[in-house]
Amino acid sequence: MIFGRKRNDDIDDDDEDEEELELVLFQGAVNGVEANLAENAKLVQVGLVRAKELVSDGMGRRAEMIRIDQKGNAAISTFFIDGVPYPAGKMPAQAGNAITQMLKLLAGLDVRERTKPQSGGINAEFEEKKYKLLVDTFPEKTGGERLIVRVIDPKEKLERPEEIGLSEGIRRMVRDYSSEKNGVIIAAGPPMSGTSTTALGLMRCVDAYMYGIFDIARTVKRELSHVTDFKWLEGDDLDATLMRIKRQDADVAVIDPIVSSEIAKPAFDKASTLSIISEMAARDAADAIVRLVAFVGNPKLVADQLKLVVSQKLIRMLCTKCKQAFRPNPKLLQKVNLPPETKVLYRVPRPIELEDGEIEEPEFCEHCNGIGYRGRIALMEEIHMTPGIAELILAGKDAAAIRQQARKEGMQSFQNDALRIVAEGKTTLEELQRAFRQPAS
Repeated sequence: MIFGRKRNDDIDDDDEDEEELELVLFQGAVNGVEANLAENAKLVQVGLVRAKELVSDGMGRRAEMIRIDQKGNAAISTFFIDGVPYPAGKMPAQAGNAITQMLKLLAGLDVRERTKPQSGGINAEFEEKKYKLLVDTFPEKTGGERLIVRVIDPKEKLERPEEIGLSEGIRRMVRDYSSEKNGVIIAAGPPMSGTSTTALGLMRCVDAYMYGIFDIARTVKRELSHVTDFKWLEGDDLDATLMRIKRQDADVAVIDPIVSSEIAKPAFDKASTLSIISEMAARDAADAIVRLVAFVGNPKLVADQLKLVVSQKLIRMLCTKCKQAFRPNPKLLQKVNLPPETKVLYRVPRPIELEDGEIEEPEFCEHCNGIGYRGRIALMEEIHMTPGIAELILAGKDAAAIRQQARKEGMQSFQNDALRIVAEGKTTLEELQRAFRQPAS
């Protein structure tokens, strides 16, 4: 069933010429469970319009995530636009709960269950475009539930390595390592930093016509051409499944995210005869290596089988419609290690002082809604296995030592990739300061 209406409650009768704002259309749960509206008539009455207005407001402002947190007698809504949180309003706790339960109902979730996390999705349409709204709820210790809605545009797929931001050097390493048909390649990063997308990009670096690629991941589902979607047998573990695909002449295996020893150990044990591609949560590439050693419990096995770790950090891109050019001070270039021949950089629009002393304010930009940034781009770093890195792993050194060695050996770091993007006019020095000040998850 499709739900939708015009939001005309706030339009005065005297202003009939004002354009009505059309709300999001909810078009059924992703899991196929049909919402029983008659049985939940009271919830529909108090929650449907509120849910539609909140989601429409967020999508209209380009929010990729909408969150509601219960805070005592109030519920706080937040929009995340290009990864930055913006306050979206405060409402009574009952209203926040009504929105949460309504979206759970539409996502095919159990509205009676409020003590366990739940995940689902809603097919939706907004401004004549199709979307998927991924709905997650988590019980709060203080009572109630936290609601997270992620807005997914199916047409905005980043699949090709160059689209994701993988440099030619990283792409070449993945091709070379996968051609050896052994070893482990990892995409690593904090939650919601694009790690799954990076893992997909790494897999896309492998020549699917020359090598047999098997996708055996169960928790991260992808639509992949020229890749075998391998089904697990009931009762099989990862070790048994890797043995089965090897008997079918697999060269490369894409596995579930490494979140425990139960995944890490068999992956590294079988990596002598298979090239393994996976992902994991970590602060950066060096932190991922330390975590892998802890999961596997065998530093030598990690040093022998780990080929490459690629980590990413998402930063906002300058709005292409309103970004403002300026001539940088030579001292600034020297301070941030940009080439002295850099003639122009770009920034968010600022007021301009005219010759007569008047201040000219920049025009409001509808393309970015006056923020100055629109969209995000990934900074990439990599650490590949060398004798120097292997020596540190075997010695049990920490992430800081591994990070320092990687820089000493000239491996691509967040810092040098960030300066490249600044020099290309894609972002600002201020945005880099903001992104690198944030604590990693």
